[in-house]
Amino acid sequence: MTFAPVAPTIAVPPVKIASDTYVIQQVQPALGQPLFVYINSMVILGEEPVIVDTGTPANRKQWLEDVFSLVEPEDVRWVFLSHDDVDHTGNLDQVMTACPNAKLVCNWAMVERHTNCFDFPIDRCRWVMHDESFSVGDRTLHAVRPPVYDSPTTRGLFDPTTGVYWGVDSFATPLPDPHMPIADLDPEFWRFGMTLFAFGAVSPWLAMVDHDKFGRLVDTVQGLDITTIASCHSPVLEGPLIPQAFDQIRAFPSISPPPLPDQSVLDQIIAATAVPEA
Repeated sequence: MTFAPVAPTIAVPPVKIASDTYVIQQVQPALGQPLFVYINSMVILGEEPVIVDTGTPANRKQWLEDVFSLVEPEDVRWVFLSHDDVDHTGNLDQVMTACPNAKLVCNWAMVERHTNCFDFPIDRCRWVMHDESFSVGDRTLHAVRPPVYDSPTTRGLFDPTTGVYWGVDSFATPLPDPHMPIADLDPEFWRFGMTLFAFGAVSPWLAMVDHDKFGRLVDTVQGLDITTIASCHSPVLEGPLIPQAFDQIRAFPSISPPPLPDQSVLDQIIAATAVPEA
């Protein structure tokens, strides 16, 4: 038996979400289900343009075209790396090579963890920790860790000029249609999707945290003057969707983790995708 190839990523053009701010979109089919998962990054234009995360290697050609259709490589001054997972670092080498005037905003732990995959140009790095800020000319950006994350190196990014918060892997959810906004998604499906991703793919430790202490952390992030949430694995959140999303996250410590796909599910996927040999 041979097996059907993995479906290619779906091209979705960049979308403007605020003044000078664009989400670079990529969508891929979910494994074994008729669902879709976003893998986003972001570009902030302005006096000193910023690339926020660098996409995946699977979508490299399209990602580079999308980003550099918005900003010339030599004009990029900052590359903000939220953490060291491959869906955020997939084109890091290509970006730092193409953008000779850019500094890489990372941190010590990221360098220690990821240096076997990328030769960090230390003289071009700026280490920014959680709850620290850095100026990009016409605005100051704040590194604020989201309440749900899968790497200890994680920092989200808040731009008080536009009210956009980069939520990294928080707010992740699968979608039945790659072009469906969250506002059109069944609310129960959205809650289940966020819960499944949070416990299964991002933060299984949520079941062990103190509810009240975690709630105070969520309050701190929600207390930012956020008007728009962009994140890696979700369409953009605006308006009443923002407090609804934070309410769901705040409830995670009191929710029983959903069952995750096991070997029996893998067996079904293998059987369904097997192609008889000629």
